[in-house]
Amino acid sequence: MRPVIYVLSFIAVLGLGFWAYREHYDTRQALREVSALNSEIAGLREALALQRAEWAYLNRPARLRELASLNFERLGLMPLEPTQFGDAANLSYPAVEEFFGDINNSVMVNGQLNAQEEPL
Repeated sequence: MRPVIYVLSFIAVLGLGFWAYREHYDTRQALREVSALNSEIAGLREALALQRAEWAYLNRPARLRELASLNFERLGLMPLEPTQFGDAANLSYPAVEEFFGDINNSVMVNGQLNAQEEPL
C-alpha cells in the first residue's frame, strides 16, 4: 500500500511542478504584454501632446488674421478683432411673460376643471 501512496505522491508533485512551471511562464508573458501596452500608451500620449502643440501653433491669432486677409476675396472672411465681441450686459432678453405666459389659467385634473376657475 505504501508504494502506491509514494507513486501517487510523486505523480502529484510532478503535476504541481509542471503547473507551477506553466504559470510562471504565462505570468512572464502577461508582464511582457503589459510592458508593451504601457510603452504604446506612452507613445500615443507623446503623439497627442505633439498634435495639441501643432494645433495651438496653427491656431495663433496672428496667423489666422493673416490667412483671413489673404483669402478675403475668395472666402469673404473678416479678421477677428477684439471690438467685435460684446458684453453679456448688452444683450436684450425677452420678457418673462413670453416664457411663462399666463399661469393663472385653469388646469384639467382627472378630466375636471379646477373648482375655483371658470372654463375658457
